[in-house]
Amino acid sequence: MNIEVIRATETWQQTGAYYVRIQGMARQHGITLRREFDEHDTPDTKYIVLTDDGFPVATCRWYEIDAASAMIGRVVVLPEYRGQGLGERVMNEAEHWLVDLGYKRAVVESRDVAVGFYQHLGYAVTNSEVIHGDTFDCIRMEKTLKE
Repeated sequence: MNIEVIRATETWQQTGAYYVRIQGMARQHGITLRREFDEHDTPDTKYIVLTDDGFPVATCRWYEIDAASAMIGRVVVLPEYRGQGLGERVMNEAEHWLVDLGYKRAVVESRDVAVGFYQHLGYAVTNSEVIHGDTFDCIRMEKTLKE
């Protein structure tokens, strides 16, 4: 693998994030485009895109909650690249970007089946109440970011 990290701020880069989300989640789980892309997908939303020889293979997005906190979400790795640490890498890259911009806390709303993944990355459940979404049940988790 020849993995490159992109802090996607331009449309052509963000398109890579959209591709991974469509191929890695929407198709797999029967999620319509209208449900996959919501009010948080704007030109101002920040995306991490991992590419393998220029081809997008993993992504996440983040957006500000308040001056100290940001929400990381839509963490997706293409099926053929799973199990190779790219989910952890994309999360670490997002957290580094948040620290670079002065954020102190990262928040995720983890699919119930992925709580262990986020715990491994240092996130803690902040509210055990299940969030019933259109597609998945989620649990809110948070992590204090270290500079």
